[in-house]
Amino acid sequence: MSSGVRSPGRAEIQGRTLRQDTWWLQPLVTFVVLLAFVVYATWRAFAGEHYYASPYLSPFYSPCMGAQCVEGSADFGRPFDWFPWSPALIILVIPLGFRMTCYYYRKAYYRAFWLSPPACAVAEPHGRYTGERRFPLILQNLHRWFLIVSALVALVLSYDVVLAFRDADHEWGHMGLGTLVLLVNVLLIWGYTLSCHSCRHLIGGRLRHFSKHPVRYRAWTLVSRLNGHHAKFAWLSLFSVALADLYVYLLATGAITDPRFF
Repeated sequence: MSSGVRSPGRAEIQGRTLRQDTWWLQPLVTFVVLLAFVVYATWRAFAGEHYYASPYLSPFYSPCMGAQCVEGSADFGRPFDWFPWSPALIILVIPLGFRMTCYYYRKAYYRAFWLSPPACAVAEPHGRYTGERRFPLILQNLHRWFLIVSALVALVLSYDVVLAFRDADHEWGHMGLGTLVLLVNVLLIWGYTLSCHSCRHLIGGRLRHFSKHPVRYRAWTLVSRLNGHHAKFAWLSLFSVALADLYVYLLATGAITDPRFF
């Protein structure tokens, strides 16, 4: 028996919706933007080149730990020196898993790609809905674990920003446009990470009396404020990480030069 929106007990409406506005525009834009990011990220991840322009390392390849890491890019060594393909494929599974299991992104791509449902008050085309209780959607429950390892990656990206205060010869005390690009990117990534719903729960969840945990309560309050902007951070950090990678790519290919401020 059908358990979808057309199941018995639902109001019988012949059309998909009674809405007269352009309800399809938002899921369409979401579909186009996410698809464009997936295509770009896939190309850059498998390219395995033009990801390091001293002192800048693309966030798609950080930390670089594979056998193919170019000189100067492996700040943490090459523990995966047996891995013969692009080093981005080693690390990208972490931020990708974090975003794919994110509560906000689930809503975005469920609606845009699976039309489940495509918009509020619009019937979905699926006859059944089993939720996230079965494979593969049950893997969405790994989100909080992806949060923890993604925070470690964000720390590495923060370290990359520190290293970006050098020149091409690794002399300290210099700053270029690339430094600002990586700095803005890591700030947005931290905003997205800390505003995560699971992060909010880890900090303040399972407490019966906030008065007995003033430090955690204060942290929970701050994260709760960020949580209200989680969707904004999700989109901005998606754009910033792609733009940061593109900037390093253009530098590495010689298409542009990095303006140095001091």
